[in-house]
Amino acid sequence: MGLFDKIKQAFTGGAKPEETAAEEKYDKGLEKSRKTFGDRLNALFANFRTVDEDFFDDLEETLIGADVGYEMAVKLSDELRDEVKLRNAKSQQEVAQTIVEKLVNIYEAEGADENNEINFAPEGPTVILFVGVNGVGKTTTVGKLAHQYKEEGKKVVLAAADTFRAGAIEQLQVWGERAGVPVVAGKAQSDPAAVVYDAVQKAKRDHDDVLLVDTAGRLQNKVNLMNELEKIKRVIAREIPDAPHEVLLVLDSTTGQNALIQAKQFKETTAVSGIVLTKLDGTAKGGIVLAIRSELKVPVKLVGLGEQINDLQPFDANAFVYGLFKDLIQDTDKTE
Repeated sequence: MGLFDKIKQAFTGGAKPEETAAEEKYDKGLEKSRKTFGDRLNALFANFRTVDEDFFDDLEETLIGADVGYEMAVKLSDELRDEVKLRNAKSQQEVAQTIVEKLVNIYEAEGADENNEINFAPEGPTVILFVGVNGVGKTTTVGKLAHQYKEEGKKVVLAAADTFRAGAIEQLQVWGERAGVPVVAGKAQSDPAAVVYDAVQKAKRDHDDVLLVDTAGRLQNKVNLMNELEKIKRVIAREIPDAPHEVLLVLDSTTGQNALIQAKQFKETTAVSGIVLTKLDGTAKGGIVLAIRSELKVPVKLVGLGEQINDLQPFDANAFVYGLFKDLIQDTDKTE
């Protein structure tokens, strides 16, 4: 049974299923995106007459406008042509159900071999490097994750390797105090790699479990930034051969397709192992998760579903689909 069928089955008879804690978080956090998706599809069907080429052109535009990405929009449109013929779907309700079911099933298939778990070192400190442009929430993400790992009983240390942005070091130190974890820092404008070296030595010496490294989001140009990141990675790998264990690219989901462009640029120049998608609760652009899975083939590992310190959540693909599509799935079930 596919994911769409599981969610649809839960709504059989109009009964609302009991939500898990994760589903409740995603339900609330994806409310804006869910409404936007529904509004866009409703607008598409407002002028529905027949399933012809004009309809599929409009569908592609609707999906791209919902930030699901060009590749997924085209793929869905192509597969729907065959599916609609196969099912002989003609009514608005039949076509609507086919669209949502296909979208969910394509998303599920794209992530069949995807690992959304954070990779921890089998022994010694786990090093997680955070990269991304300024303003996406890197430092906040590092602070929230530090708090969560500390609450789990892990020994955590932070490295303030964003030495160029005014106030970045102090911002991370505030998060360190809030989470109750030490922060290794240097002076403003100092060598980020030297700060990371000191942090790695501290993590090894004190048998820390996790080292979280905050990095710069902008230098003089993109080449300088990427060279700096590679230098940091070399310093880490020299001291801990299999590290960094994760290179997490932090993206601001409110920027929609711009986030996808940033991800493609970082992926071209550094080995990104996972995505952190921030501010998902404050945007109508939750469809960007579909585009990331379809076009980047890089797993989303963490999502920000609110401003509270515990609202940074491990990515749960099933809860995400539930939160984004449950109203549409429930509506199609009621029309049968």
